[in-house]
Amino acid sequence: MFDFKINSEDRLSKVILEKGITSWFELINYMKNIPYGRNFNRTDASLVVTENRGTCSSKHALLKRIANLNEVQEIELIIGIYKMNHTNTPKIGNALLDNDLKYIPEAHCYLRYNDETIDVTSHSSDFEKIKNDVLIEKSIQPDQVGDYKVKYHQDFIKEWIISEKLNFSFSEIWKIREQCIRNLSS
Repeated sequence: MFDFKINSEDRLSKVILEKGITSWFELINYMKNIPYGRNFNRTDASLVVTENRGTCSSKHALLKRIANLNEVQEIELIIGIYKMNHTNTPKIGNALLDNDLKYIPEAHCYLRYNDETIDVTSHSSDFEKIKNDVLIEKSIQPDQVGDYKVKYHQDFIKEWIISEKLNFSFSEIWKIREQCIRNLSS
């Protein structure tokens, strides 16, 4: 796996270095073991470390920021929309089954370095589980994991509801999706 030393003098790198983490490889392993959970502020990457929790968005945005701050530009932050279902995301509970849905398009963030996909959402994350269900991918910047990602995801779902001719409103689908995410967090 690709590795580099964290040697930037910025505030975020200092938060990482204070944890005794000095390399990219160490940071990757550290991120995998931080519990899944939403941070108080999606766009403050340091909260992943100080609150000891993070989502796919906040963890991967932090990693991309660290790469950028250490002048490693080859790493991309990706937002992928995939068909979230019981097979590829088993911990979502029965929310889809209870509403007779096969899947809901879910926005997921991860990193790409050359042809390698890096997913540190949890210690058991494996991009291979969702790879064949990815509908679209887009490279984004760390500051786009907040409002931009949410709007991109919601717009995609609105189009999906129309194209699939579903008998659900956007708010109903979003509520079902939020239940799936709560189930993942518990």
